Amino acid sequence: MNTPSPDYLLGNTDEEHQRLIRQAKRIAPITESFFREAGIGPGQRVLDLGSGVGDVAMLAAKLVGPSGEVVGVERDTRSIARAIRRAADAGYHNVTFRQTDVAQISSYKPFDAVVGRYILQFLPDPVGVVRSLSKLLNPGGVVAFQEPCWVPFLQLCRDLPLWSAGASLIYETSHRAGVNMRMGLTLHKVFQEAGLPAPKMHMEVPLGNDPDFTRWIPDVLCAVRPQIEQFRLSLDAVGDLDTLPARLQKEVAASHSVVPWFGIVGAWSRTGTT
Repeated sequence: MNTPSPDYLLGNTDEEHQRLIRQAKRIAPITESFFREAGIGPGQRVLDLGSGVGDVAMLAAKLVGPSGEVVGVERDTRSIARAIRRAADAGYHNVTFRQTDVAQISSYKPFDAVVGRYILQFLPDPVGVVRSLSKLLNPGGVVAFQEPCWVPFLQLCRDLPLWSAGASLIYETSHRAGVNMRMGLTLHKVFQEAGLPAPKMHMEVPLGNDPDFTRWIPDVLCAVRPQIEQFRLSLDAVGDLDTLPARLQKEVAASHSVVPWFGIVGAWSRTGTT
């Protein structure tokens, strides 16, 4: 199996950690509902792939309760140290984190579920990863992933020039960096090629207009600015990144409407079923 390249697109800076925490807070209800639908609950042993700073692992820890266990795996040293501190501060004693590569995950004891959010899009071989991880599950174990779909995002923001320009620049930068920007809808094929039954799927598109919602685009653009420069893409359409949050908020406020985030596609299936 392959892993994300060492030059992870969004980086692992303190600023990126804070962006991830803000993002996780906003979409936590969507992920929690998705996990509950997939059957993740008390007493289960769950593997969280690509834990980052720990938000998905802690959410799963809440669902499985004190009688359950969550193991989060993450490659980056700084991210996993942050995740360990955050879980301890939040009082989650049923979650542990391992620093490891996805190709080296092993367990003396099978899991009841393997989960992940926004991780398969960065992997060159998501089919191989899902196939390998499914072998770590008990019969009937759950495989549940959430991945983005950018098609509705780009289409729904066309009437707002600045928002659309920012979204398009993020899309183009990520695409050139090798990120699968259609991974959400691709999950249906990935699961089946990995030997799993066709997954149950749905997509949600968050909408909002408050400053915390609209700052997402400037935050991501700042994170990927080195790649924007590397690919010689132009920032002219979005202008100065320091003033972009205020200008975006002004545009959205003037529209008297809401703007979309990218679609969040959830797909889950069980091993050993037909």
